[in-house]
Amino acid sequence: MIQRIGRRAALLAAVAATGMVVAGCGDSSGDGASGDKTVAVSLITKNSTNPFFVAMQNGAKKAAQAEGVKLTVAAGKEDGDEAGQVQAIEDAVARGDAGILITPNGPGVNPAIKKARDAGLFVIALDTPPDPANTVDITFATDNFKAGELIGKWTAAQLVGKPATIALLDLFNDKVVSVDYNRDQGFLTGMGIDTGDQKKNGDEAKIGSYSGGTYTIACNEPTNGAEDGGRTAMENCLTKNPDINVVYTINEPAAVGAHKALQAAGRTQGVLVVSVDGGCDGVRQVKDGVIGATSQQYPLKMAELGVQAIKKIATGGEKPKVSDGLDFFDTGVTLVTDKTATGIESITSADGAQRCWG
Repeated sequence: MIQRIGRRAALLAAVAATGMVVAGCGDSSGDGASGDKTVAVSLITKNSTNPFFVAMQNGAKKAAQAEGVKLTVAAGKEDGDEAGQVQAIEDAVARGDAGILITPNGPGVNPAIKKARDAGLFVIALDTPPDPANTVDITFATDNFKAGELIGKWTAAQLVGKPATIALLDLFNDKVVSVDYNRDQGFLTGMGIDTGDQKKNGDEAKIGSYSGGTYTIACNEPTNGAEDGGRTAMENCLTKNPDINVVYTINEPAAVGAHKALQAAGRTQGVLVVSVDGGCDGVRQVKDGVIGATSQQYPLKMAELGVQAIKKIATGGEKPKVSDGLDFFDTGVTLVTDKTATGIESITSADGAQRCWG
């Protein structure tokens, strides 16, 4: 049974992490000035293979080194592995960590997050706001709806009124995750397509009008945010409708897989592929014409801000605040494309390469 203690007391008296610590610095016996024990933080990502989460881990390690924080890194076995994240949360509580940074794999982790907060840990979500948002103390994330909206507006502009036959390559079809529906629904909104429930993928009309002409939604397929998932999803979509000319993808690995399926089918000509991430490989795909446009987000910034925030709170500082008008702290998003569109602010792939990660 984990003893529950007051949050402020726990944060001010956080002990050094035990177990597998993959980054961090500082003497757990004291900092040499105040005698305070080293602040311990856990970073729990969705997986350890996606370049986005690898970059996030690297950002957290860099910040931990700079802040004198003892960092433990854990991850789900794959995107969607809620059980693995729950175990990592329980481990952080058992160690007496000051706080947890987590990219939630789904609503199944919410009860464990609540237990951690009840035990006195400060919990920050990164990249993926939980539902409801107040499940955690605060989220540092991209405005994922805006990220989708940017590539949607760009796509509508590039079509110049031509009919759009759209493949929506999402994250899941068996669980609801905010990053999934926000990007999907943001994309459709940017296209000028009416959506139903903005927290639900797939309930919009399958035929209708977008801002420049008519549209048909050919498919909503899950990719699990992976290249092989993107390829399978695109193959399934082409089976349903071989005339697809717009492909929205949840992230760049899925976009690469979709492109490979289009290549194998001899269908790359005239097809717009758009995505979200802005990793260095994704930016190269923009330069090479594989991806027409991507919304670049900043995982290193999310992780660095998260580590700094928990260190500040654990040493008596103020808690971070959300951005104006939002229920999270917005870490920024930028459209990267080499085909500009009037009225849509963007940077080139060359500029994106200066800001990319991974």
